[in-house]
Amino acid sequence: MLPFFNRNKDNKPKLEGKESAVSTEELLNEKSDETNEELISTALSVHPAWNLAKEDQYAFQFLNMELDDLKPNQLSLSGISLMQVEETQYRVSAFIRSSLDKAIQLKEVTLVLLDEKDQVLGRKAFDLSEVGEIPARSSRPWHFSFTTKDLFTTDLPASGWKLAFQLNPSARKHSLELADSWKKSLAKESKQKLEEMIENLEPPKKGEVNFMGLQAKKQETGDLHITMLIRNGSEKTINLEQIPLNVEDATGEIVATGGFKLEDFKVSGNTSKPWTFIFPKSMVKKDTLDLSKWKAYPPNQK
Repeated sequence: MLPFFNRNKDNKPKLEGKESAVSTEELLNEKSDETNEELISTALSVHPAWNLAKEDQYAFQFLNMELDDLKPNQLSLSGISLMQVEETQYRVSAFIRSSLDKAIQLKEVTLVLLDEKDQVLGRKAFDLSEVGEIPARSSRPWHFSFTTKDLFTTDLPASGWKLAFQLNPSARKHSLELADSWKKSLAKESKQKLEEMIENLEPPKKGEVNFMGLQAKKQETGDLHITMLIRNGSEKTINLEQIPLNVEDATGEIVATGGFKLEDFKVSGNTSKPWTFIFPKSMVKKDTLDLSKWKAYPPNQK
């Protein structure tokens, strides 16, 4: 019998895959009434039909404790192992995790197997009613079988891969994404206003990434602060490392030009992310700015 998981050099079970999470509202049309945004830990829940040896039970418990807590209203897949079980068949094991405060029952969903760069390695529809009822705030290990017909390649990575739920693009709402620093500093009322604005805006076209101005303010120091909404209309996460920006005021003149290096700045698929770009006084070309009307844009996207 194949083992459930591989072990590291210390003979401890290890997680070989990464985690991917989706909103339970998007996938299941389920949402907790809980307004608290504290992270939620998930307790191990083994299917009643699984007759596990104590060693395997302890190993699953150990791996589950290694997982990060979830945000409210999330359903995630956390990769455990990926093994070839027959010449044309591969077994992907993962925890199905729910942060909802009530039990859920999954139905048929399409899952994609991704590498560490989010390139699709395979895709298959699974009937997850077989998983049974997943209790509130729990983590259930499960095996997913892929054949060579489901895979686009058999050169599968030993680690860094992940399973992900494939959402129907038409069912996904374009939503707000905040950097951790913004989550800590942004007032609840301001966050709600941003969410309402994004909900009322026409989303970017499929595959399009664009910039929308939110606020421009010249500081007493002479610095110019420009807050932009970076809108990702693709289904994939984008990673922005450097953004050049021009700023025009109401006269139509370019009043500031700068290039901004960003560290680990990602915008998830189908989300808009606000960010403030600070032009120091040396980058501002005019002493007096008319910001009653303005726009900022990468030079090649005017």
